[in-house]
Amino acid sequence: MTTALDHYHARMQRVLDHIDRHLDGDLDLDAVSSVAAFSKFHFHRQFKATFGVSLHRYVQLARMRRASKQLADGQGESVTDIAMDAGYETPDAFARAFRQRFRQSPSSFRKSPDWEPWLQACRPLNIARSRIMQTTFTPDQVTIREVAPTRVAIFEHRGDPGTFDATLQRFIAWRKAAGLSPRTNPTFNIWYSERRPADPADYSMDLCVGVAPDQPIYAGDEMVKAGEIPGGRCAVLRVTGDTHNLEPAALFLYREWLPASGEEMRDFPIYCQRFFLDAPDQGTAAELFLPLK
Repeated sequence: MTTALDHYHARMQRVLDHIDRHLDGDLDLDAVSSVAAFSKFHFHRQFKATFGVSLHRYVQLARMRRASKQLADGQGESVTDIAMDAGYETPDAFARAFRQRFRQSPSSFRKSPDWEPWLQACRPLNIARSRIMQTTFTPDQVTIREVAPTRVAIFEHRGDPGTFDATLQRFIAWRKAAGLSPRTNPTFNIWYSERRPADPADYSMDLCVGVAPDQPIYAGDEMVKAGEIPGGRCAVLRVTGDTHNLEPAALFLYREWLPASGEEMRDFPIYCQRFFLDAPDQGTAAELFLPLK
């Protein structure tokens, strides 16, 4: 049965689809609000309330994401043409905005794209779309796997989730200095608390990089320490698309899959492994691991 909320989300989905198809066109408030048949006098507030970003920022970021893909594809378009397509009057203005957002110059990105800051910068687009997507999982998506123990370098985050980005940036900087690319050394998150605990000070999670048993762990930052994700049986659920918020997947495992499975949990927190899809600009995927006895 279609609800009023479903109908509302469908109208908003039309807006996002229209923006994606008309990045070269007129995407001002009048044009975009008419796609959803909403009043232009309220639409900018509706858009931000629904998607968490303003219409202007969403369009700007969507154009910049397209520009970055044009650069990475290496199809021969000049930086000037790409800048014009993205709505910038001069290549210099485009280059400043590009560097500020993706932490690389357009020419450097064209030669050797750094995808981690790219994914961070594009995250608001993925989050916006996830807000009106119904995320559902089924038991047949869960597999039980025997997992080998994994030696890891650990960055702990303890306390207010609002300060997590600072920990993440420090983790990324350390990882680069250590030469541990996501392509060669897997990325893990281990959660010891809820995503949004009642007291933010109780938030607790680890950022981890898998390292070989005989591989020395580069110090470089006092936050890093050695550890291990233990081996054993795990229920594994793969998530693609928006992997910023894995809470719906975790709740499915705890609330629906586990009670019906007859399994019991092992004494280790739920964790995930994150990895790029085949093409980096497609984003990331994640596998969620629920340790079992």
